[in-house]
Amino acid sequence: MVQLGRTMIGVLDLRDVSVRRGGRELFRDLSLSLKAGEACALTGANGAGKTSLLRAVAGLVPLEAGAVTFGGVEAGEARGGGLHLVGHQDGLKPSRTTREELDFWSVWSGGTEAAAMAAAQALELTSLLDLEVRRLSAGQRRRLALSRLLAAPRPLWLLDEPLSPLDARWRGRFGEMMQAHLAGGGLILAAVHDPLPIAAKVLEIGA
Repeated sequence: MVQLGRTMIGVLDLRDVSVRRGGRELFRDLSLSLKAGEACALTGANGAGKTSLLRAVAGLVPLEAGAVTFGGVEAGEARGGGLHLVGHQDGLKPSRTTREELDFWSVWSGGTEAAAMAAAQALELTSLLDLEVRRLSAGQRRRLALSRLLAAPRPLWLLDEPLSPLDARWRGRFGEMMQAHLAGGGLILAAVHDPLPIAAKVLEIGA
C-alpha cells in the first residue's frame, strides 16, 4: 500500500456541476463518482472546460451550480492536504535549481527531504539537481513537476495533460506510477487528449 499522507480521501463526487468562465457557460449538470483505486480521463475539445473542471475540484474556480464532495472529508481539509493539482503549465521558476524547486514543492506539500530524494531518483532527476530549471528540456521539466506527487504523497491526483511532453519511455514509466498510486488506494482525475496508459473511466466534456 502507498502511504498517502494524513488526509485520506476515499471518494470524489461531482453532482450536477456547472461552471461559467468569462460570462460563458462551459458545461452544466456534470456528474461523476470516483472511489479509491479508480481513475477518470476527462476528454473533449480545446476550450470545453477540462482544465476549469480540475481547478473547480481543487477549489480554484467557483461553481455556477452543483457540488463537489470528498466522501465525508471537509472540503477545506481535502483541498489543503489531500490532493495535488499538476497543471498543463508546470509552474516552475526558471531561476531556481532543480534541487531548490523539488525541495520547495516537497516542503510546501508536507513531504520530507528523504521522500524528495526518492522522487528524484524515481524520475531520474538526481543528475540534474544542480542545474537551473531554465536549462532543462521540456520532458525534464514535466518530470520535475510530477515529482511532487511522489515527494509528498496525497490521495487525489488532479492532472492536466500529464503525459505531454513526455517521450514514449516516460509515458510508460509514469503509467506504472499511476497504477501503483491506484493500487495503494489513490484516485486520479486527468484531463487528456491522448488515452491514459492505465484503465480509466472516460468523461467527455461538452459531449
